Amino acid sequence: MEKYIKMKDFKIWRSILRGPVRITTTLENGTIIDKEVTNYTDEDFEKIEEQEKALATLTMALSPEIAQGFREYDLAKALWEALIEVYEGNEDMKQSRQDMLKQKFNLLNHILGESLEAQLHHFITLTTKMSSAGISVPRSEINKKLLNSLPKSWDMNVSVIKKTKDLHRLSLAETMAIIKACDLDDKHHLRRFHHP
Repeated sequence: MEKYIKMKDFKIWRSILRGPVRITTTLENGTIIDKEVTNYTDEDFEKIEEQEKALATLTMALSPEIAQGFREYDLAKALWEALIEVYEGNEDMKQSRQDMLKQKFNLLNHILGESLEAQLHHFITLTTKMSSAGISVPRSEINKKLLNSLPKSWDMNVSVIKKTKDLHRLSLAETMAIIKACDLDDKHHLRRFHHP
């Protein structure tokens, strides 16, 4: 989850990860006690403000429905840990999610009646989820899977693309652009055929 949070204020991010800071003072006998608020220095207040900002930043990033379920957390670190546990889960849950996404990828095929645009959208959504889940798939495998999942009517185009393009080097965006260009060409030829 943390790779999705982009913070410009690294003090806030550090405050989330570090957790609450206890403002203390050391007595003459060496005992450490909490400092009275009336004795706080500007630096002490800055540390407290950092913690408050961190909590506010996390809370404001949540939708109202999600924030409602996490109202009990009044420390940024505790809220962050709760969010990770709920939305990323433990290692078993992460592994299960990865397995499910890999299975979806392996079973992906054209759905009868689905438009090319919808199919490309589903494919990019799935590969984005896989990447977010930490699943690394070589470019060539992604490109081949996309091409092989196109409808039967695309067999000729797929064959030409596979023979003329380097699927190891093409990005998914480039492969999709080639597919869209072929689709436009096919539609253009079809219109010319029906309307001489």
